[in-house]
Amino acid sequence: MIEWWNSLEPAMKVLWAVTLSASLVFVIQTIMTFLGAAGDSDFDINSDTDLIGDIADGSVDVGGSPEAGESGQLGTGMNLLTFRNFINFLIGFGWTAILLKDSVPALALRMLIAIVVGVVLVAVVMLLFKWLTNMQQSGNINVYKSAIDCEGSVYLTIPGGRAGEGKVQITINNAVREYAAVTDGPTLKTGARIRVVEVVSANTLLVEEINSVII
Repeated sequence: MIEWWNSLEPAMKVLWAVTLSASLVFVIQTIMTFLGAAGDSDFDINSDTDLIGDIADGSVDVGGSPEAGESGQLGTGMNLLTFRNFINFLIGFGWTAILLKDSVPALALRMLIAIVVGVVLVAVVMLLFKWLTNMQQSGNINVYKSAIDCEGSVYLTIPGGRAGEGKVQITINNAVREYAAVTDGPTLKTGARIRVVEVVSANTLLVEEINSVII
């Protein structure tokens, strides 16, 4: 093993190190995700209760643009700039570049194929988790009847004046669930305590800060 490692070029050593590290984090993410699912009889896929949970779920709040909304969130409510997606891209990119080293000697072509595979992997995982979330939210709870007046906290920053969507975690029937959220008031930062005042759609809630003073 040591001889194999020493025989690698510096660039390949970096590529192997990044790819193996990303693969390890991916395994941890997967274990944490399914431990969260197994620990909730309502099939609540959510392990974002602390720093380890944030890394496991991959939803790290990063700055976004006005077009994408706060925290890098797209208008569709799917988070593109997340730690999980970054790891998924590195896995697809890294393993593809490694496996094609001998069969595709042209570096530019190999890098292009690796980038495409990384992007495709990110898209597939995003669609999978969106499907799982929709199944979770529509399977056991009538959000229109159960969510009103429920309390929780902001998970991803919610722009004020319904300028965009953020995310909240609320407790319904003793289960913590995650929904997209908007607010009519000022911007609600991550960690702010909120109350649901209206259900906009099956996946989106209108919330207000619990301690806010409305005039």
